[in-house]
Amino acid sequence: MQLFIGHILSETEAALSEDESWHCIKVLRHKAGDPITMMDGKGSYYSCTLLDPNPKKCILAINTVDFRENTILYDLHIAIAPTKNIDRIEWFVEKAVEIGIREISFINCKNSERKIIKLDRIQKIVESACKQSLQRYIPQLNELADYTPFIKNIPVGTHAYIAHCQTKDLPHYTTLVKPAGKLLFLIGPEGDFTMNEVTLAMEHGCKELSLGANRLRTETAALFVCNAMSVLASL
Repeated sequence: MQLFIGHILSETEAALSEDESWHCIKVLRHKAGDPITMMDGKGSYYSCTLLDPNPKKCILAINTVDFRENTILYDLHIAIAPTKNIDRIEWFVEKAVEIGIREISFINCKNSERKIIKLDRIQKIVESACKQSLQRYIPQLNELADYTPFIKNIPVGTHAYIAHCQTKDLPHYTTLVKPAGKLLFLIGPEGDFTMNEVTLAMEHGCKELSLGANRLRTETAALFVCNAMSVLASL
């Protein structure tokens, strides 16, 4: 199924973004009258007819709507320090969306080697992964934030965890985490969190944990969490 991401104009009409419109008209060569399937990223698929094949803004007539509630029992939020090699972060984002994630944040830590993130590019990867994996809900993507204010503003009611290698014999994640409610995992940079950062997180309600005996790369650790929560939720 070919999916396009768009937004609702009225009860009877919708529109595609400029990028989606260009792909629809210039790449796939759709014409007026063609059937189009659109998603809004909020749980609904729309069966539409292409009214105005404008490569800058396609207008669609809405025929039917298919809405489905999100059936995932947990809201997974990963806060990750961007890696020096941006390809690794982009790989993580794509795969995390395919597995199922609700929110992604980027955090600037003391040992971070990358201080700039091009969010527009990452957003395109998120949307492409949603369409490819038929995810009805587009995850929230947040701007790069400094570590301290991010920790101090963790929403009330969030079950927050910090994975690090600074201390041995940490509790294994399977003994601490239940895949339910709002979950936040903090994943540090390639040089790991500092002990001061770990302490600050714990002072604000985070629990420290281990992801296993192996030392994982930043993007591997983040993706491991996504997969582990999906598996635990299915048991």
